[in-house]
Amino acid sequence: MGDAKFEEQTGLAAIGTMLGQFISHEVKGVDVTLIVEGEDGPSLSHTAQSDSEGFVHFDVPLDPEWDLPEFPAWEIAQLHWNTEDGPRQVDAHILAPGMDGRLAVISDIDDTIIETGITGGIGSVAKNWKRVFARMPGQRAIVPGADTFYNELGDAAKADGLKLAKEQMPATRRPFFYVSSSPWNLFAYLVAFQRMRGLPLGPIKLRDWGLNRETFGKSSHGSHKTDAIFEILEMYPDMKFALIGDDTQGDFPAFASVVKEFPDQIAAVFMRTVSEEKFSAEEEASITAIRDTGIPLWMGDDYATGLEFLRANGFTPSGETQQIVKAVEGVVVDEASDPAAAQSAEAAQD
Repeated sequence: MGDAKFEEQTGLAAIGTMLGQFISHEVKGVDVTLIVEGEDGPSLSHTAQSDSEGFVHFDVPLDPEWDLPEFPAWEIAQLHWNTEDGPRQVDAHILAPGMDGRLAVISDIDDTIIETGITGGIGSVAKNWKRVFARMPGQRAIVPGADTFYNELGDAAKADGLKLAKEQMPATRRPFFYVSSSPWNLFAYLVAFQRMRGLPLGPIKLRDWGLNRETFGKSSHGSHKTDAIFEILEMYPDMKFALIGDDTQGDFPAFASVVKEFPDQIAAVFMRTVSEEKFSAEEEASITAIRDTGIPLWMGDDYATGLEFLRANGFTPSGETQQIVKAVEGVVVDEASDPAAAQSAEAAQD
């Protein structure tokens, strides 16, 4: 997971490095073997073939099932394959959620933890192209307060000792999963950004881009995120999740769909509001749908307000789902039922 190739660069050098992330040669039909080593040799070995886009997908049942560790922990597997130049191997880092505590976090990336400035149409893309395409991870701006808020929510202070000796990758007490409409080509770039900014690390579900309608547009962003979140929730049916996103890339409709299908698994929804555009009719309907379920929805333009409520309610390993609900309800007020309280909440958010 080395970040050396993303050391600080400027001008054409930075652009060249970024272009290098997108120039790839997909190879179909390559046998790739996933191996997990145990104390007495390989405890799991499974082979799959790369698809037409060069991706390999492993969905391996554990028979007999493996117990999860007490606390979240990073485990290492190896991927092996052969090329014309001989055998190749790379480590694969796998996050195993722990049995201690049943609250996890699913977070968006663009404009939720990393500033892009692309909150509108093509004009905002043209205005912010250098930020997105010509800056290394260490030069990118983190959303103000995201590192403190995420580490507090992840209970990072209680993650001492949950590190790999080789990579020094801390696993927060509450596991994080990230979903984004960014292409898979940016995986290493985004991991480097998270490491440099001290954000909790976790599995990242990105998207295969193409020059078609399925890649561009708000609806396509939301559709990808919905599918990705569904997969995570189905994999961990006994775990509750806090959802974190923003109002720039279809997160409201995506989160509303998730809440509708998995109401018992969603503890709260945090939404950073950064777009200068008014909410669309679809987004307004999504906000109403989330609130109608009774699941707390926090909306604000900075994480400082949310952090105050997390700290005020003193998160502990037990009863944490109830506490996050109580925390978010502290800033969610129904104006129709209590206008005075609504004004008070708005003042607190300001």
